[in-house]
Amino acid sequence: MIFVTAEIGINHNGDVDIAKKLIDMAKKAGCDAVKFQKRTIEKVYSKEILDSPRNSTWGSTTRDQKLGLEFEKEEYDKIDDYCKKIGIEWFASCWDIDSQLFIKQYNCKFNKVASAMLTNLELLKTIADEKKHTFIGTGMSTIDEIREAVKIFQENNCPFELMHSNSTYPTNLEETNIKCIETLRNEFKCNVGYSGHESVSYLVCVCAAVLGATSIERHITLDRSMYGSDQSASLEFAGLDRMVRNVKQVEMILGDGVKRVWDSEIPIRDKLRTI
Repeated sequence: MIFVTAEIGINHNGDVDIAKKLIDMAKKAGCDAVKFQKRTIEKVYSKEILDSPRNSTWGSTTRDQKLGLEFEKEEYDKIDDYCKKIGIEWFASCWDIDSQLFIKQYNCKFNKVASAMLTNLELLKTIADEKKHTFIGTGMSTIDEIREAVKIFQENNCPFELMHSNSTYPTNLEETNIKCIETLRNEFKCNVGYSGHESVSYLVCVCAAVLGATSIERHITLDRSMYGSDQSASLEFAGLDRMVRNVKQVEMILGDGVKRVWDSEIPIRDKLRTI
């Protein structure tokens, strides 16, 4: 079955109650997992960027905004407990080694390499060392850059699958280029999924499933008008619900390719083929 992850990311806006509502939404829609993003702000962003002016609920600088959106141990303890309570997997894409080591304490079943971190080889080595099934985002990356990342996971005997993606939020449909799923599968001889950032359409995810994507990741939101840079590239419940249902029907519709006469066809055959 295609593995479907609801990407919460930072769409919780620093509020655990919103995070729980998003987890509930993903569970109700039939997603297999939810995913968050974890950063050590002072390591991921330069002082110049963090000191730059940016008005938000949390203050007047980019640092205030980034820290306001970041969950720490108290929040992740609650997320871990809540996901276990309702029965859904969770994991996170970490943007630095300290964040990866922090998330490791929760013993999540999966890891994710964010597209932005594909060339951070030291981080990739830390992730691969855990030997957990890892989804590797390939947005804004060349084949050679992907090859370097894949080599690390192969050398560490860490199971992985690539995820085709376009890192524009939201992604223009003409730039989704999902035939790259086949390109990556042929080039690297591995499973390939799709991480989508389109505006309101989930059609691309369904097309990805038809092309044999083994996993689908899609940003979700309670309301696309909420504060946040990722909200407009996210699905609300109605869209997510339809997407999951349609994606998980694709394998049934495609079948196994074996030509056969179905039991349901036999009475029709007996009736119509009288000569």
